[in-house]
Amino acid sequence: MLKALYIKIALLIFMAGNVLAQQPTFKGGAQALDDFLKAKIIYPEYSRQNCISGTIHVSFKVDKDGTVRDAKVQDGPGIDLDDEALRVIKLSSGQWVIPAGYNLATNIIQPIRFDPDAARCGPANIRDMQSAIASYKAQQELENAVTNYYSNKYKGKADTTKEAIIINLKKQLGYDDDFITDVLSQANEKFKQGDKEGACRDWNFIRNIGSDKADNFIKKYCAPNP
Repeated sequence: MLKALYIKIALLIFMAGNVLAQQPTFKGGAQALDDFLKAKIIYPEYSRQNCISGTIHVSFKVDKDGTVRDAKVQDGPGIDLDDEALRVIKLSSGQWVIPAGYNLATNIIQPIRFDPDAARCGPANIRDMQSAIASYKAQQELENAVTNYYSNKYKGKADTTKEAIIINLKKQLGYDDDFITDVLSQANEKFKQGDKEGACRDWNFIRNIGSDKADNFIKKYCAPNP
């Protein structure tokens, strides 16, 4: 009986080890993945300013050559941290080692941790973070009103009699020169990382809040919007 129990335990350990061995791994191992994420993450401006921390779980699949596909946020607060977690997982494309016999339809779940500058933010305050997250979501409607207005204006379809209202919304949202400079800096950092898609998204955002400060970058590096 005891011998049979030992054999059963040994078999379970072997099976667990075999399952683990069949999972895709990041080139260089867990420490290399941690280093990659630390090097690539650009703390989103709203969450940085409001000292928001959190762990975002990103779901994705990998092809046999290690290419990331079908990446999406499985669990997150629904703010800019989600977008950045998704972005860095997409940047890891091609860096995954796929074992023989691996089922390519399997979802991988990768947690991405964000911790703001402790020296500036101090101890985490859950209530303040929850309030900032709620404010972010409330601001999305105002942001959409601004970006939709300028997008339509460039197409000659906007009601320009409402521009004064839009300008006031921009002030309310804090879309001033300092904000635009910060977004430009983030976009340029993404471009240096080889993330042209992410950089173009930021540059087009700057344009769609009524600034021409990213126009040269858009013209040079980004495909025109349809």
